[in-house]
Amino acid sequence: MSFPGQSIRKTARTLLSSGLVLVATTVLAGNAFAVSLRVQIACAGDYYANCSAYSPDSPQVRSCMRAVGTRLSKGCVSALVAAGEVSSAEVKRRSSSRTASK
Repeated sequence: MSFPGQSIRKTARTLLSSGLVLVATTVLAGNAFAVSLRVQIACAGDYYANCSAYSPDSPQVRSCMRAVGTRLSKGCVSALVAAGEVSSAEVKRRSSSRTASK
């Protein structure tokens, strides 16, 4: 028997556990490709939507995220800028070139 809201809680639990797995995998990997916890949390949805074919701690995931850069969420982009993973100048350049091509 299913109760109202039960599927929402199950979905939320699944997303939370997936995010924690992503964070744990990257933190435990501890290699040169690891990013900050803030970036991991802010970009988890973008990772799963665009680049989950690659291991979170691989150089390929960085290339993938860079390739889909203009489609990344604002929260992810802000975290990447704050962590020094990308410059705000590059974000502005990509954003303006995307706007000009429309």
